[in-house]
Amino acid sequence: MKIADLKAQIKSKEMGCKIHYIEEVTSTNTVAKELAMGDEPTGTLVVTDFQSQGKGRRGRAWVAPKGKDIFMSILLRPAIEPMQASMITLVMGLSVAQAVKESLSINSQIKWPNDVVVNGKKICGILTEMSASVNGVDYVVIGTGINCNTRKFVGEGLIHATSLVLENGEEVARESLLAKVLMAFETNYNKFLETKDLTNLQIKYNQMLANKDREVVISGSEADYVGVARGINERGELLVEDENGEVKAVFTGEVSVCGVYGYV
Repeated sequence: MKIADLKAQIKSKEMGCKIHYIEEVTSTNTVAKELAMGDEPTGTLVVTDFQSQGKGRRGRAWVAPKGKDIFMSILLRPAIEPMQASMITLVMGLSVAQAVKESLSINSQIKWPNDVVVNGKKICGILTEMSASVNGVDYVVIGTGINCNTRKFVGEGLIHATSLVLENGEEVARESLLAKVLMAFETNYNKFLETKDLTNLQIKYNQMLANKDREVVISGSEADYVGVARGINERGELLVEDENGEVKAVFTGEVSVCGVYGYV
């Protein structure tokens, strides 16, 4: 990652206001959480060329080649309640999908709640972590990994992974794409803060939702069932219509959602 090039392309005012580049780390989220204990401001960016202990949803390990992809975390200090923090994950998912589509003219979509997909395969994972007290949220760290220029994926659970170079046929300028993600996220995050929910982003999110109006399998605490995804509500819950026509709101922490015939 050429940090001078990144700084030259950043147009956002708050996101990326401070940049901590470390060539190799265990996890950018870990570094960002350490920085959060000091006086680092909202929008502080941690970025690396390689992380050895990256992790995704439900603690799954995530390791990618050095110098090929985007590994970053953003420190946020929102004045919100802890229960509202999970919606920021959806804000970032929307932002990455928008930035990829704008930059590369690729039909990027969102697989609810926190994966960005191209041609039905995953190009981005997002992990949000929070520290809260009786006074509310102390900080939120949102980690994002975007598969840019990796050409081969080996390992358990990577059958549905792909990269932008594999889907588009051209190497991706990581600095340019990262700057566009920051700009999109800043815009969307500020809209989120206006209402402290996804009211202002609901339409745009649903327009990019790969699962919308498709049959999905809901797996979680209850028995698995099949329904039709109808989009998200203002809280970021997935609205699923069951075989009886009843619409249920599914919360991100409760279940996993996959297509009936595959990943999406």
